[in-house]
Amino acid sequence: MRILVIGAGAIGGYFGGRLMEKGEDITFLVRENRYRQLTEGGLVVNSIHGDMKLIPKLLRDGERADPFDVVLLATKAYHLNGAIKSMRPYIGEETMILPLLNGIAHIDKLVEEFGEKRILGGLCFIETTLNEKGHVVQTSPVHRLVFGERNGEETERIKTLQTVFEGTKGQFEYSKNINQSMWEKYLFIATFSGITTLMRAPIGPIREAMSGKQSIKQICHEVQSIMQSMGAPITSASGKATLEKIAEMNAEMKSSMQRDMEKGMATEADHFFHYLLQHANFIDSTPILHLIFTNLKVYESSI
Repeated sequence: MRILVIGAGAIGGYFGGRLMEKGEDITFLVRENRYRQLTEGGLVVNSIHGDMKLIPKLLRDGERADPFDVVLLATKAYHLNGAIKSMRPYIGEETMILPLLNGIAHIDKLVEEFGEKRILGGLCFIETTLNEKGHVVQTSPVHRLVFGERNGEETERIKTLQTVFEGTKGQFEYSKNINQSMWEKYLFIATFSGITTLMRAPIGPIREAMSGKQSIKQICHEVQSIMQSMGAPITSASGKATLEKIAEMNAEMKSSMQRDMEKGMATEADHFFHYLLQHANFIDSTPILHLIFTNLKVYESSI
């Protein structure tokens, strides 16, 4: 299969690199600055699972190429509109689009642009970033990518994709319940990024502070309540699992949104929190989520 990775950043560079390492036919669609970095120095990945230095196949926006079998969409949400425009020439009738963005809002946008049939469900769990040299730095044991048909069917195309992913140095997992998995990760990431961006701290000091655990629990409750009102497959067990995961995290863990703030970059505040707040019935029922969103928008107005 010919796979096009949209974005050779921390996530696309890592998973695309692992697939290249295995020998799959991978091409990266990148912007001009990243094109120069990768042309001059290659795709460099520093990982506890093994380092890589690869010479990737690259496409720049507008360059001609035949449609790809799979498009792995690994951009930030605020780059989604640009990514859609850039990838459109490389989408064929049978192309599968596998998005790894956090949240849910992007699914409706992709379906609107490319049709229900082409859009798979996907998510990933990984702690990774780009350093000042443009190298992918991956530091935790977890490097997991989950994928599946959003309707839960075990189709021939998903079996083929599963075969392509097998044997890669990474956890590529097929799920029959990818829709539920995406919502449950959304619950987790909204809770985790919400508390860490609000407190400007890693999770350890937040858990240890007076009322820290209660604040985490309140955020989780507010997010869970909105999701349930939207008809999402979220239960009380989902909330409990989120709180247990946060309780077990390494004390130094930070959310990717917090890391973006530390770098003076834009955040996915609208994609994560505005999307939820649009579905909240009353402001009084979600006071901490409104505080989180206000905090992020004030920050963004200053960059």
